[in-house]
Amino acid sequence: MSAAVEAKGLGPGAVLLHGLARNWWLLLLRGLLSIVFGVLAFIWPGITILTLVFFYGAYALVDGVFAVIAAIRGEGGASPRWWLAAEGFLGIAAGIFAFAMPGLTTFALLMLIAAWALVRGVFEIVGAIRLRKEIDNEWMLILSGLLSVLFGAMMLVLPGAGALALVWVIASWAIAIGIMLVILAFRLRKHAH
Repeated sequence: MSAAVEAKGLGPGAVLLHGLARNWWLLLLRGLLSIVFGVLAFIWPGITILTLVFFYGAYALVDGVFAVIAAIRGEGGASPRWWLAAEGFLGIAAGIFAFAMPGLTTFALLMLIAAWALVRGVFEIVGAIRLRKEIDNEWMLILSGLLSVLFGAMMLVLPGAGALALVWVIASWAIAIGIMLVILAFRLRKHAH
């Protein structure tokens, strides 16, 4: 805690509240931007999924380049340098692939999510059956597993609907977070004076 804060007798929580209240408008802007992003994602779901693929491509490309640089410079801890270089080149290839073939990358990403949901669901069902004598209400774990299996199967059978559902989830989350940030900003504005 700084000397100025100690002189005023303010605790860390009061200092944080004062700092947030002084910059309430930044939270308001973040909230409004989040709401706008969510609404745009509902309006243009195709562009949203394409943007996510491009962000993944950029991440994979940059991560791969840094891994190759680390391998060349001999960094990377105890792991062998060739493994780090191979990982880097695979990341670079994945990034280039995402930019060159965004449609196929989207499909591959959806299939990965579908497979993960199916495997997770099956393991939850098996786990609930095996634990039925040890826990109460195992039906909740079975229901969770069934929902995951149904979601994964839907994504495999109807990948377009799965992509749209994924965008809708992201859009809904962005709007909900945005609304909460706007409400918080106006509450903090009262503390600014």
